[in-house]
Amino acid sequence: MGCLGCSTGIENGKPGGCKSNGGCGSGGCNRMNTYDWISTMDIEDADPFELVEISFKNGSRKGFYKNEGNNRAITGDTVVVETGTGFDIGKVSLSGELVRLQMKKKRVDEEAIMYGIIRIANERDMERLNEARRQENKTMVRARAIARTLSLDMKIGDVEYQGDKRKATFYYTADGRVDFRELIRHFAKEFRVKIEMRQIGARQESARIGGLGSCGRELCCSTWLSDFKSVSTAAARYQNLAINQSKLSGQCGRLKCCLNYELDSYLDALDSFPKHAEKIATDLGVATLIKTDIFKGLLFYAYQNENYRGRIVSLTVGQVKELLQRQKAGEKIRDLSELQIIKTVENEEMEYEDVTGVIELPPEEKKRRNKKRRKPNHNNQGRSNPRNRDNNNKQSRTQTNKKTDSSSSSEEKKDDKGGTNKNKPNFRKNKRRNRGPRNNNNSSNNNDNKK
Repeated sequence: MGCLGCSTGIENGKPGGCKSNGGCGSGGCNRMNTYDWISTMDIEDADPFELVEISFKNGSRKGFYKNEGNNRAITGDTVVVETGTGFDIGKVSLSGELVRLQMKKKRVDEEAIMYGIIRIANERDMERLNEARRQENKTMVRARAIARTLSLDMKIGDVEYQGDKRKATFYYTADGRVDFRELIRHFAKEFRVKIEMRQIGARQESARIGGLGSCGRELCCSTWLSDFKSVSTAAARYQNLAINQSKLSGQCGRLKCCLNYELDSYLDALDSFPKHAEKIATDLGVATLIKTDIFKGLLFYAYQNENYRGRIVSLTVGQVKELLQRQKAGEKIRDLSELQIIKTVENEEMEYEDVTGVIELPPEEKKRRNKKRRKPNHNNQGRSNPRNRDNNNKQSRTQTNKKTDSSSSSEEKKDDKGGTNKNKPNFRKNKRRNRGPRNNNNSSNNNDNKK
């Protein structure tokens, strides 16, 4: 049961995975995993924690259950747990003292846990679970069609069946509240299970579906990110990013969560930059700030003229602070180029060489026109002139002579234009094409009379 993203142990084009034995080397067989660092230490807990964390559908949903009885489950075991409407099948993702910390993080009270583990799942339980997982995609497609027929402004993103196939949870996204009472009646009549509708946000939907981000890695929301903090366009402005909605948005259609990762570093670096440093008045004109390199501590100014922008001057943060103090004191500033840090290299004229006649390009090969072959007249095949046969034989001989002797070929071309050529049949008397000579019948009659 390796996940599709697992690349360890591929055989016959199919991923091997860890076969649900506790996680593979890449850690991708179960999403939203928590690293159990206590299990790597040689420490035995005298008083083990009785609650465990169980994940359903490869980590898309997690819950806490009691681990009591004789058959105590450990991390990696597939177990059958009790629910309010039957039983479900999941995998133990975390056990021990780290479960207590996870419950504290998610603000779950230990006394509120009512259900526990029934037993470890057998082969029959796994078969029923696989049947339920195969049925989810078909159910989602049919559910979307029913919602469309009812003209409901909602999108069904995922469907999850319970392990015993008695209950189905439909996860949907919508801009506002949706009256789905009529929709539930159609679902119950169509699928014959207990229906539960659960509204989620766009980020939660992308976390359940999964995918790859623009960085090439799997989405953070579906692998490790559990808290979704609000992201504003101010985070992009502080990092000097272009406000391009298509590049700043993730697969969920909202601003990328990774915009907040380096925001604190940018804010700390911006504290040393001077405020109100957008313009500096000089004798040559007003220099306007056009760009800032935050981590290098450079500010780039350019003289703004009426029709064009002047040359760009780079200054450090200390130099800009000093210039602002001089400007505030009323001192005149002559030119900023005297204080420039990064000097621009003037465009050097590139030398070139006249290569006319040096490089010879191959001549274009002219397409030879296929000459139309004259179709023989089938009416005159039976009564052909023997004189013409001799002429045809002579013509074939002259063609072989053309290949060997170049001088004779030139003479034959002249004969084609103006002279008479004895090797070719005389078709000039015939004014129409695709027909033989006119006197074929007469010549045959004369030959008969001679005989």
